[in-house]
Amino acid sequence: MSLRLGVPSKGRLMEKTFEWFGARGLRLRRAGSERDYAAIAEGIDGIELVLLSAAEIPTELAQGRLHLGVTGSDLVRENVALWDMKLRPLAELGFGNADLVIAVPQFWVDVDTLDDLDAVAAAFRRRHGFRLRIATKYHRLVREFLQGHGVADYQLVDSQGATEGTVKNETAEAVADITSTGDTLRANGLRILSDGLIHSSQATLYKSRTAGWGEEERRVMRALEERFAL
Repeated sequence: MSLRLGVPSKGRLMEKTFEWFGARGLRLRRAGSERDYAAIAEGIDGIELVLLSAAEIPTELAQGRLHLGVTGSDLVRENVALWDMKLRPLAELGFGNADLVIAVPQFWVDVDTLDDLDAVAAAFRRRHGFRLRIATKYHRLVREFLQGHGVADYQLVDSQGATEGTVKNETAEAVADITSTGDTLRANGLRILSDGLIHSSQATLYKSRTAGWGEEERRVMRALEERFAL
C-alpha cells in the first residue's frame, strides 16, 4: 500500500503546488506529456501521486480514496457536507487566493449591505411576483451565508458560464462569485457589498479522516509531518 496524494492537474495551481512541495524536499513531476496524467513523487518513499482537477479532490478525500490532497478551501466547503468531520486542514499554502463575494449592480446606489439586499429582495418580490435571482456556482456556501444573515426572498440560479455576465445578460439581478481583485466584477458593472465577503479561499493541504490509514500510510505521514513541520 502507499499514501495517495492528490494535487491539481493543470495550470498555475499545479505549478505552485509542485513548487511548494519541491521547496520542502518532495519533488513532484509528471511522468509523461501534459496529456498524460501519470505523475511521480520523489524524496519520500511510499507516495502515490494522483493528478486530478481541483474540484474533484474534495470529494475524493471525503470518500477516502485519497489520503492527502491540495485544493481550494472554497471547493471543500462547497462540495463536502460536514466537511470538517471528513477532512482536516494541515497547512495553508499561501497561493490560489480568492474571495467569494456578493455583488450587485453599481447603479443600486442605496444597496451597500446585506440588510439593504434583504430589503431590496422583499420589494423586488412584491413588484415582480418572483424572487430576486442571485447567480452562482457556490450554492451551499451562498445559501448558508445568506440564511445566517437573515436575507430572504431570493433564489439561487446556477451559473454554468461567466457568472459576472449574468446581470448584464438579464438572467440574474445579483451574483455571488469568486474574485481576486474585483476588476472583472467592476468591468461588468457590479459592486461588492461592504459586508458581502462569504469566504476567503486559498490552496490548502488536507488530510482525509475517512481514508484507510494502515501502518505504511502512517509511516509516510510521519515522514511528511517531520519534513513539512505539520
